[in-house]
Amino acid sequence: MTFSRLIAAVGLLFLLSAVTQPAAADAFGTKDEAVALVKRAIARTAEIGMDKAKVEFMDHEGKFIDRDLYVVVMAKDGVRIVQPASPKLVGKVFFDAVDVNGKEYGKDVQQIAAGPGKGWVSYAFKDPVSGKILPKEVYIETAGDYIYLAGVYVR
Repeated sequence: MTFSRLIAAVGLLFLLSAVTQPAAADAFGTKDEAVALVKRAIARTAEIGMDKAKVEFMDHEGKFIDRDLYVVVMAKDGVRIVQPASPKLVGKVFFDAVDVNGKEYGKDVQQIAAGPGKGWVSYAFKDPVSGKILPKEVYIETAGDYIYLAGVYVR
């Protein structure tokens, strides 16, 4: 093997090892960060109103989308107002949501919103980072006329 081929082979091995290494733990959001994101979104809505806030919440270059964390907002009737990971779901009813395993997680969210107003729900959803269906744990909090959610993907 020539020296230049050896260098190319070593470079390729280095590149492949970098691509196949697992992501660092801080590459993904935590449950505490999900709760903090919801609280920030509630505060921002109170500050500037939903019409302006929803534009910020959907902005992929903004302050409300961070790695795999994003905020979802719906009206009290369950109609999505904000869904940056799947914008086609804006205007659709969340309470009817069923995951790929048949879990009716939308009803679980509805019960929390109508009951204690805060809580967690688990279901499967498409991870915006990997594109894979992963278990997800989502924090729900009701404030004013809206229901806010942010969740973490269980890896």
